[in-house]
Amino acid sequence: MPKRKNLSYQLPPPPPPPPINFFVAGPEIQFHHHQASVRIHYYCLDNIVMRNQFYKRIQTMEGFNVMNEGERKIKHYSSAHQILLVGEGDFSFAACLAKAFGSAANMIATSLDSREMLTQKYSSANSNLIELEKRGCTIVHGVDANTMSHHPLLRGKSFDRIVFNFPHAGFFFREHDSLQIGMHQTLVRGFLSSARNMLKEKGEVHVTHKIADPFDRWELEKLAAEVGLSLVEKAWFYKSDYPGYENKRGSGQKFNKGFPVGLCMTFKFAKASENEQ
Repeated sequence: MPKRKNLSYQLPPPPPPPPINFFVAGPEIQFHHHQASVRIHYYCLDNIVMRNQFYKRIQTMEGFNVMNEGERKIKHYSSAHQILLVGEGDFSFAACLAKAFGSAANMIATSLDSREMLTQKYSSANSNLIELEKRGCTIVHGVDANTMSHHPLLRGKSFDRIVFNFPHAGFFFREHDSLQIGMHQTLVRGFLSSARNMLKEKGEVHVTHKIADPFDRWELEKLAAEVGLSLVEKAWFYKSDYPGYENKRGSGQKFNKGFPVGLCMTFKFAKASENEQ
């Protein structure tokens, strides 16, 4: 009887495991007043590859969550700043910052007009005001930029940033007229003087302003120096950096119309040192 040969034998590979169907919850994080609310979406994961993709997604979202629980910024402004907005028109700039921060609890937004007047003048004012109130913004009407430091709801408060975009004294003469320029200067000088009294130690006053003729004749830097403020920086202003912001004329027959900003900058001022005064 012949000898039996030793034959190598390999077991066949095991059949692939059947697809595993199970459900897991993927969080969608939203922010409101620095509180995270979670909506649950369900995903059916059929295999290991999809599970790995899911876990990577969770890790990414966890990083997003940590980032958003901290400081949030848009251009020169941060959710860590105490911000006073002056001379708001339809409150779209305030609403833009609130959406960027996820909350408006750090902001006070003011207007010279009453709420009733605002809703009559600006088509989007009411919706912006409601949005701000939902996000915790303090809204104060009837605030004169020249005397705001004495306003009963603002007296004694201090801020990291005080912002007045495109200040304007109203349409009484042509913009090139020296009388009209003088009115604008009176408004801005009074605002800067009042704002200086409301600044924190390292706070800044921001005025966004056109720099082409005749607007350059307002001489903002000179006005600031007269009230004890010095220029920190001039930064180019682009409306596209502030989604949803609509600059309004505010007075005259076309008060709800926007206007071309053209070449303009944000002038940043801080309290002048003793040597600069």
